[in-house]
Amino acid sequence: MKKRLSLQLLATAGALAIGLLGSASTLGKETDINQGLTLGTVDMIISGPSFAARAYPRFGIAYYPFIFRDGDHLLAYSKSPVFQEMVNEFRAKTGIQVTAYTYYGARHTTAQKAFTNCDGMKGIKIRVPDVPAYRATPEACGANPTPIAFAEVYLALQNGTVDAQENPLTTIEAKKFYEVQKAIMLTGHIVDGLTTQIAPHVWNKLSDAEKKMFTEVTQQAAVRASAQIKKREAELVDEFKKKGLQIVAVDRKSFQDAVLKNKPLESLGFTRADYDKIQAAK
Repeated sequence: MKKRLSLQLLATAGALAIGLLGSASTLGKETDINQGLTLGTVDMIISGPSFAARAYPRFGIAYYPFIFRDGDHLLAYSKSPVFQEMVNEFRAKTGIQVTAYTYYGARHTTAQKAFTNCDGMKGIKIRVPDVPAYRATPEACGANPTPIAFAEVYLALQNGTVDAQENPLTTIEAKKFYEVQKAIMLTGHIVDGLTTQIAPHVWNKLSDAEKKMFTEVTQQAAVRASAQIKKREAELVDEFKKKGLQIVAVDRKSFQDAVLKNKPLESLGFTRADYDKIQAAK
């Protein structure tokens, strides 16, 4: 009976971990489903830690621009002692258990007019999520960040409400932003990730062996999804070129220097100690 339960748990965890990636909208708005974990109405989610940061601000440092060199660095952070410390503190505060971290893609900038450095972003109306860390890069470069609901971004780009937006290449493909933009600047200003989170009413009922199994399966799913996203990112640069878009390799240091000068860590509520530990993750 116990073995059958474990096998059933394994299958359920695997299906949830794979199936929830990218499908949170079927359960409602992301803020709502994050709240559902503590309300007991949602069992498990895969969501950006920027939402968890509303309850536990320390998680938000993962969105500080240029904190990660690339996807491999983000995944190294997910296995580091500093991240495990955050996971434990987050669980102590909320009861929610984070079991895995999935690479979601580097966020790049699309616009009607190409630019090659931070100065070229000045004055551009750009749609970004209404979160300080997302606004940091365009604000540091003198752009005009404009919060617009994600579902309305395509139309806003099409009718000129905004000139630009930023998202991973896979999202630019999925939402067809390439149809209403002329250039993609490879700013890579934020390396994005998704955390797998288990609600307290589920996690606390599991035995130690079941918790271990749940964690292993969700981590396997995260590794698989991360590899698929990396592969697709590599393919999309050439595919976008074939669609007629201008692909621009920018001076990323100009953006990074502007952020460090105009939007320092402390101004967003983050600490140099966490930043340095994350930089050292390998």
